[in-house]
Amino acid sequence: MDLGIKGKKALVCASSKGLGLGCAEALAAAGVDLVMNARGAEALEASAERLRTEYGVNIVTVAADVATPEGQEAVINASQGVDILVNNAGGPPPGMWTDWDREDFIKALDANMLAPIALIKALVPAMMDRGWGRVVNITSQSVRAPIGVLGLSNSARTGLTGYVAGTSRQVAGKGVTINNLLPGIHATDRADALDGGVVKAKGITLEQARDERAAGIPAGRYGTRDEFGAACAFLCSTHAGFIVGQSILLDGGATNITM
Repeated sequence: MDLGIKGKKALVCASSKGLGLGCAEALAAAGVDLVMNARGAEALEASAERLRTEYGVNIVTVAADVATPEGQEAVINASQGVDILVNNAGGPPPGMWTDWDREDFIKALDANMLAPIALIKALVPAMMDRGWGRVVNITSQSVRAPIGVLGLSNSARTGLTGYVAGTSRQVAGKGVTINNLLPGIHATDRADALDGGVVKAKGITLEQARDERAAGIPAGRYGTRDEFGAACAFLCSTHAGFIVGQSILLDGGATNITM
């Protein structure tokens, strides 16, 4: 399918690896020029150079932490005129409700709620002026069904979802859509880290931990960054202009809800 976005420009946050890289690659394959951001410069530049070589698109890299005001300023300055914004940031560490204090919540909010809002506020007005734009926020399946050990993520990402629910309806009339993608378990470094915790807690192998978790997913496996990226690229396409303010699960059926 021709996504109709060749020649457009996108900012993809946290895109040196994992789901962010999956989104960047799918957009590059569709002919979209990119601003790629991540905290680690070496991995970021390596991923960007591979996409430049494979897809022939223009890519600017910005090594910065978008959870900080300085990082946001650097990314925003490099992203003027983008048509597409993909918000993404690593999730807070797992734990129990008794573990977290105010500073833990502030860090989670900065990374997973306030940073995406800052980028939306900075970049969406110009999209509205041009009459076209796409914003996709990568959040978590925990927005629909909370995960006990991910209370920090549950809180911050649900706050962003509430913001998007109202804001998306205010900008849709100007040709700009804002939606959320809610990943379940995908084969990324984040999954490896969580599975590593299970290995330590239960004294089992990493393969056993993965098999145990995959058994709880109706699809019987982890997702891939390629299929996640394809879903993101579709939401960014010209075909998705009537999808507004939605939170779409990509979790292999793991979230057991009716609606």
